[in-house]
Amino acid sequence: MSAPRTPEEALAFLSRLNPSGIKLGLERVSEALEALGHPERRAPVLHVAGTNGKGSTCAFAATALQAAGHRVGLYTSPHLVRVNERIRVDGEDISDEDFGRAILDVLERYPSAVAEPMTYFEFGTVVALWHFARVGVDVVVLETGLGGRLDATTAAPSIVTAITPVSFDHMEYLGNTLAAIAGEKAGILKPGVPCVVARQAPEALEAIEAHARVLGSPLLVEGRDFEAWLQPDGSLSYQGGAWRLEGLRLSLRGPHQVQNAAVALACLESLSTRGVAVSGEEARVGLGSARWPGRLEEVGERPVVLLDGAHNPAGVEVLLASLRALYSGRPVHCVFGVVADKDRGPMMRALFPACASVQLTPLDTPRSLVPGAYLDEARALTPDVAAWPDVDAALAAARRRAGPEGLVLCTGSLFLVGMVRARLGRTSTP
Repeated sequence: MSAPRTPEEALAFLSRLNPSGIKLGLERVSEALEALGHPERRAPVLHVAGTNGKGSTCAFAATALQAAGHRVGLYTSPHLVRVNERIRVDGEDISDEDFGRAILDVLERYPSAVAEPMTYFEFGTVVALWHFARVGVDVVVLETGLGGRLDATTAAPSIVTAITPVSFDHMEYLGNTLAAIAGEKAGILKPGVPCVVARQAPEALEAIEAHARVLGSPLLVEGRDFEAWLQPDGSLSYQGGAWRLEGLRLSLRGPHQVQNAAVALACLESLSTRGVAVSGEEARVGLGSARWPGRLEEVGERPVVLLDGAHNPAGVEVLLASLRALYSGRPVHCVFGVVADKDRGPMMRALFPACASVQLTPLDTPRSLVPGAYLDEARALTPDVAAWPDVDAALAAARRRAGPEGLVLCTGSLFLVGMVRARLGRTSTP
């Protein structure tokens, strides 16, 4: 692969890296960051791991930090429509020009990335950290990609870490038990650095606590050290170490967001004691104005088209609870697509019987599972199911079945969410 010379060529260089490639380990990223003069050390970092809820938690925290007057760098993955979504400063996606320039800067200082290309995620992480240092952010919010212990983002030092709920996903890389998966997620912990932990299954919490004891990392555990709960009027109350907040209103929908908000608030409390000032009232603004696309996101009317990136069994259970809370009694017509390496059985068994119809679609990725390969499995779970050659046909069929007053749900993969968002003209963060 030849070295790019212009920002346009730099973006093309990034696009040629394998977006599905996974290479666990910090050696290449650490080497690149050293060659760049350690941009990861220029601003304090909040680092968030977990199976579900990471993105929403990061969005809540980043928006609150911005409300407190901080210039905030936010790095998340995957993107839904454009790769620029992964790197944001004060809520704005990185521009193509800045993205291309940042890639050129990294390759100039670390030419090994041309001769021996890094993975898409590794390289993107390095570029993000370089960009945040170059534009001078005050604080960085990092979402892990996969796991934690060997995730590229773990090369950045953090002053607060967080672990959202741990469940079964990516078992081929992280292990086949909750304890093993939680142990990998707990790899983001740093000696003496506080970690905010969402309510967990007992075996997951035990693994996190064991890791924290070795490192001397203080844990703040949901239900013990902080808690949030809904009031009858739908507002949120929060009790933390120092903050007692009432009447909070969340911008993100679904009952599961109560937990994500609680974790974000506990992170903000911890940050405020470690030199990144945030008040409870500024946190209130953040929780009320954060945006996170592709999670219970309505993008169409008559019928309503609902996008949700649930892509593992725990995510589907959360989605079903949200459907009961927000769309009770409305027939759900589902457009479903899944990648081949996901544990689709539990997802389908939970979701399909709750749907009035299911339309199976392929995804725009080499990892896609062809609908015909699991059509018989789907038919055993719901009578009204069909396989389609592309998402446009599947979405059209679901809309016909739903009628103007129905609900069309697109789920099973974030790839599918991105495909539908692009087709409906939603190409950036709302």
